[in-house]
Amino acid sequence: MLKNRELHEVPVLFDFLSHPDVFPYVRQKADTSDGYYFVTKQTIEAEENGELISRTILDEYHQPIGTINLFDIHNQHGFLATWIGHPYFGKGYNKLAKELFFEELFYRIGVKAVFMKIRKKNMRSLKAVLKLPYANLGNSLYPEVYEKINGSEDIYDLFVISKEQYAAYTQFTLADDVGSGEEVS
Repeated sequence: MLKNRELHEVPVLFDFLSHPDVFPYVRQKADTSDGYYFVTKQTIEAEENGELISRTILDEYHQPIGTINLFDIHNQHGFLATWIGHPYFGKGYNKLAKELFFEELFYRIGVKAVFMKIRKKNMRSLKAVLKLPYANLGNSLYPEVYEKINGSEDIYDLFVISKEQYAAYTQFTLADDVGSGEEVS
């Protein structure tokens, strides 16, 4: 479902990125396929330098459908940016990709918290984050971060997922699965 970014994925991902329901909300924009090759190459190099973490989201046929990234990593905290191609909206890929990414970030890499800044007018992203039971509104929990992302305008809500909150959720879910008699692997 997730893999390291590769340049050969650029044509497929660029087609998805270009869609008007996706493009305005993508952090790493490019107007041409060549431009997206350049952005992707920079992303791969930045990850090699420890500046960010980026993965390609795959569908069940192992075809690229979007990306998930942790940017602006500082003191084991970073900002999440995810986008998925329009044909894959509403099919559960976003939540699954996030959970796989959080497993990697929290348990293998050692990230302590993940921030998400959501435009207050972006209803699709707001609905997606509200489906995550381990995400908390961070506007008052992290006032300095909230002020930094908004400046003088009130454009974004800040959400945060801490390692502790995510771990509590996954332990509760695992305990619930065991208690219901479901097989756990």
